[in-house]
Amino acid sequence: MHSILYRAIIVGDSRYICYQSRPLCSSLGTRHFSHEKQCGEELSRYLDILTVKLGKGSSEEETLHTLLNDETCDAIPLSQNLVHLLLQRYKDDWQSALAVFRWAGSQSSFRHSPESYDMMVDILGRMKVMKKLRDLLDEMRKSGLVTMNTVAKVMRRFVGAGQWVDAVKIFDDLQALGLEKNTESMNLLLDTLCKERFVQQAREIFLELKQHIAPNAHTFNIFIHGWCKICRVDEAHWTIEEMKGYGCRPCVISYSTIIQCYCQEGNFIKVYELLDEMKAQGCPANVITYTTIMSALAKAGKFEEALKVPERMRSSGCRADTLFFNSFLYTLGRAGRLDDAAYVFNVEMPKAGVSPNTSTYNSLISMFCYHAQEKRAFEILKEMENSNYCRPDAQTYHPLIKSCFRTGKIDSVLNDILNDMINKYHLSLDLSTYTLLIHGLCRGDRCNWAFSLFEEMIDQDIIPRFKTCRLLLDEVKQKNMFQTAEKIEDLMKKL
Repeated sequence: MHSILYRAIIVGDSRYICYQSRPLCSSLGTRHFSHEKQCGEELSRYLDILTVKLGKGSSEEETLHTLLNDETCDAIPLSQNLVHLLLQRYKDDWQSALAVFRWAGSQSSFRHSPESYDMMVDILGRMKVMKKLRDLLDEMRKSGLVTMNTVAKVMRRFVGAGQWVDAVKIFDDLQALGLEKNTESMNLLLDTLCKERFVQQAREIFLELKQHIAPNAHTFNIFIHGWCKICRVDEAHWTIEEMKGYGCRPCVISYSTIIQCYCQEGNFIKVYELLDEMKAQGCPANVITYTTIMSALAKAGKFEEALKVPERMRSSGCRADTLFFNSFLYTLGRAGRLDDAAYVFNVEMPKAGVSPNTSTYNSLISMFCYHAQEKRAFEILKEMENSNYCRPDAQTYHPLIKSCFRTGKIDSVLNDILNDMINKYHLSLDLSTYTLLIHGLCRGDRCNWAFSLFEEMIDQDIIPRFKTCRLLLDEVKQKNMFQTAEKIEDLMKKL
């Protein structure tokens, strides 16, 4: 499905700047405008100068006045790249962004690109400054700069602000904006409304528009997704029949969206009915469909039923991929069938020509640790380290760390694990890892070690959870570590 809503114009990213050297301004009295790419050093310098001038918290009018009356700013050669980078930098400060935009646009030798206008539209819309957004859109209309990309941004921002009626008005005014009302623009409006859960409103609009604009398969898939999003799966299923009536053929995505919704409801009778319907309609389920079903069954604790899904998939001629095998291994692990999981990993995946990824190994390690088979878990880790497919990540080590605390192998094995993470694979400890370590060390009577990690995470600007602070504080107080307790209490006051 290709909605115009998803088209993106990438601007303002320094990675895409083609650096070309050019002379700097020779005097303050001479202003140079360059629509060519500026070199990296120049851009950085001009950005720094303008950032100093743009005082945070100032109004749009004050900032614009400063820019217009500053000789240093006046000497800066404007380019599209520079303006894009400034808008990107001030995307969360609409007043500064709009002041920059107006300042640049006021220069007689500079003209904003359509991309600059679209960036400004997006900033104003995201910050919900709708009056300014309407003014800018009117300005763009007079200059003939409105594109479907502009319309997509404006509609999305109006609907996101709950002003869906204004989004519909934009659609009504398309011809005045120099654009067409057609299937593509109708789908854009409907998709925007449905994504924000205004599905009923979208439906009423569609019933009016369909007399003049022909829907296509994408139109109905938009509604299928929309109905499922608000958990009205019966309407989604009915939409399948409606699209057939318009001569549009449902695709695997149409059916799979509804199947996913039935899975979330735990209505597996309907899931199987839809699978049969797909087969009868010559639209067989794909690997994503089967993965969704098996995962949902496992989550519902229906392990035996879930383990029948791979055979059903094979008999339909659908080939498994890595994500399917990952879900299969997880299901086997939850069912306690560890040897079967090992067989799938060692025999069936290679036989199917499917390579494991980090999640595959992580699932196996977690499974063996959960069932207290640490030796097999470390064997999988070793195999992962020697594989050509992937490297361990922080999640790889979490179940192994938990097993250290469970087995009491804190001083020996845990040190080796942390050494591998930090020195061998250069993994930074994140909030989850620090939390896991500190909680485990506190319960394992290793308060000093826990506090050193606590200080380490603070030094790295990782803010501990309140629960972690409370646990550590209680432990150090029990050990009469009063100075340490004071440090923790001081931090807790700042949280």
